[in-house]
Amino acid sequence: MTAALPKAKRRGLAEEVADLVREAIFAGDFPPGSPLREVELAASLEVSRGSVREGLALLESEGLVRSAWHRGATVIDVTREDVEEVYTLRAALDRLAATSAHATADDGHLTELDNLVQEMSAEVSGAADGPRLLALDIAFHDRIYAIAGNRRLSGAWHAVRSQTYLFQLRRITLGYEHYSARVVDEHRELARLLRSGDRETLARCAEEHVDSARRGLLEHLSL
Repeated sequence: MTAALPKAKRRGLAEEVADLVREAIFAGDFPPGSPLREVELAASLEVSRGSVREGLALLESEGLVRSAWHRGATVIDVTREDVEEVYTLRAALDRLAATSAHATADDGHLTELDNLVQEMSAEVSGAADGPRLLALDIAFHDRIYAIAGNRRLSGAWHAVRSQTYLFQLRRITLGYEHYSARVVDEHRELARLLRSGDRETLARCAEEHVDSARRGLLEHLSL
């Protein structure tokens, strides 16, 4: 006997709202701490307040938005405590992702990573654009998690990915030179170690890469 189930609800509009608001946050249109007002967003996006509310709930599940009763939703602030928590977790995840990818990567995967590093280098050498450079940075790590082939590990990465993106964007805003001076060499070294047989050095490098980002952001938050 088939169990009675409720009718499936149509999906899509809330996800689209979440995507558009997320993009606006990453573009700097809503800086950390900014209010996200349902009425204004609904009018701007030409959708219902219910769709906005659902979209903001999705962003809250990503840790990108906080909401409070009678106070509405806001973009998360970049606090020292949040930075410590997110980057500590990310260091452990990146270590596992790198060592897992080391065991599964083929020549095609490694070429993809090399191409992303080359794009980063071209961005730094040319008229550097911080958000574009960050997008390549995150894409590099997305590929490592995909190559690792562990669905639960990828799920853990996506749970902190939006927060990582926002924190890295804040890092670039406060100290672009610190970021741009390191981003190419650090990713090139990760790509090189993924080709090597030195798994332990790769693991340490993956952790240090994240810790370098943490230190750089905290240093500028203190200024």
